[in-house]
Amino acid sequence: VDLVLLGKQSIDSDCGQTGPLLAGFLDAPQATFAAKIERDADGAFTVERETDAGTETIKLNPTNNPQQPAIITCDLRLNTPRYPTMPNIMKAKKKPVQTISLEDMVTELGLELDDVCNPRNEVVEVYEPPPRKEGETVESVDALLGKLKEKGLIA
Repeated sequence: VDLVLLGKQSIDSDCGQTGPLLAGFLDAPQATFAAKIERDADGAFTVERETDAGTETIKLNPTNNPQQPAIITCDLRLNTPRYPTMPNIMKAKKKPVQTISLEDMVTELGLELDDVCNPRNEVVEVYEPPPRKEGETVESVDALLGKLKEKGLIA
């Protein structure tokens, strides 16, 4: 296996930990929030990811170790969904679904079941953010500029 693709977030806690945690378990290279992935001639993966500061490009070099695939978490911009047609839905219903036990997956990855089943993080506190102050309505651009100057936000 050269590559493991995961979603960037889960629906349980929305923390985006699965990809980085798997990469940590496998001591594998990782990239998160991928918006574009390309496979280079040398086997490396070039990943474009969107950050608050803009687009960042990361190169994940191949490890030549099948136990250390590149781990990439995907952003929604990575893919344009294809919607299945009714005939393909009917064909899919007839296909067999392979079920793999958790124990078999853990063994194949060379891990211990306790490493996977015991949480490594703890939610210490959950709280609501403080309420925001009520905004002010101004009548004109000049009034807005005056308010901003009064608060020292513009010179």
